Amino acid sequence: MDALPLWTLLPFAALLGAIAVGPLLHREGWERHYPKVCVALGSITALYFLLSRHRPGPLLHAAEAYAGFMALIGSLFVIAGGIHLAVPKGRATPARNAAFLAAGAVLANLLGTTGAAMLLIRPWMQMNEGRVTARHIVFFIFLVGNCGGCLTPIGDPPLFLGYLKGVPFFWPLLHLGAGWLLATGWLLGLFYLLERQAAAREKKAGLPPLVPQGGFALRGRINFLFLAAAISALFLPSPWREALLVASAAASFFLTPALVRQANAFSFAPVREVAWLFAGIFVTMAPALEILPAHAAHLGLDTPRAFYWTTGLLSAVLDNAPTYATFLATSVGLHGGSIDTPASVLGEVGQHRPFVTAISLGAVFFGALTYIGNGPNFMIKAVAEEAGVAMPGFFAYLLRYAAPVLLPLFFLAGWFLL
Repeated sequence: MDALPLWTLLPFAALLGAIAVGPLLHREGWERHYPKVCVALGSITALYFLLSRHRPGPLLHAAEAYAGFMALIGSLFVIAGGIHLAVPKGRATPARNAAFLAAGAVLANLLGTTGAAMLLIRPWMQMNEGRVTARHIVFFIFLVGNCGGCLTPIGDPPLFLGYLKGVPFFWPLLHLGAGWLLATGWLLGLFYLLERQAAAREKKAGLPPLVPQGGFALRGRINFLFLAAAISALFLPSPWREALLVASAAASFFLTPALVRQANAFSFAPVREVAWLFAGIFVTMAPALEILPAHAAHLGLDTPRAFYWTTGLLSAVLDNAPTYATFLATSVGLHGGSIDTPASVLGEVGQHRPFVTAISLGAVFFGALTYIGNGPNFMIKAVAEEAGVAMPGFFAYLLRYAAPVLLPLFFLAGWFLL
């Protein structure tokens, strides 16, 4: 098979640029027309494969991956949106906020980052009512939407793909636990210090303390059954997996009392935005997923740290799940194995284990570096914006928040864990 020309990467690069710059240049226009941009750029890639290459295979793989991605993301969004967790409104203390995020980082491994994020994002804003800022949402993305979910295949989509390819279920818990402790410890500690500084500034400014209102309440408990069904679906083969996910979401939507979803201010706007954007991303990045493995040897991918940084940096601009799968296959292939042979993924003598660790940490951690690195990121941002929180744009998120906070963590993880 002839190598794809490098110009086939241009639609993907253009889409990333549009996602980054469009809202800055004309937010209202971008919000009206971004589906057209996704369709137009995706059509260029699709027509090239169909008319020039006569190879529908990459498009079929992209469609299959996208269907699985949206079935998982969409079902967890709908089900978690039917669970209303009420918490006392008012000023939360720095310690209480840190404890809440720590609990979310644990829960992400049981419900998935999407399920935990959609369950907790509204209570998170509620308990900080009157003082919630972009910082609160960004650290929620870091911990609950990304780094917290690296202990189980349920936690993050890349790890689930590894499980499907033969990585044992408890392998992440045994081999990524140190990474989880490092990431959550770093992020929680930094967040707590920032919260203490913010509280001191508020006290110095003489702001009156907000009196907490209301108590704890949980409604929509029936959705925990649908959540259990959705998680169980992850262990089924396709297409039964996607069918059960969609059925669980449909049952949740029709059987949950409308008042519960109204209390959550539930709408399909966040998942609709994710659906359009990632439809364009999955199609336009198909050439990248072919070109990267073909040039692996020229990229110097011969050590775990090289795989860690390459997988990570590309996970930040590609969706981290297919990026993980691509570099897992590349690593196994470089060592003489096949991704389609489960025993060869980790290797009988363990030669692949450091590479799988590196690829896993890179995909999960670096997914928090941009809004498009991991599916829940855009959802969390959209829910926060619907609630009136002024969220940073693509570049502001990367340069003001993600890079200063996460890059030191990435270097520490790469130095001490690999």
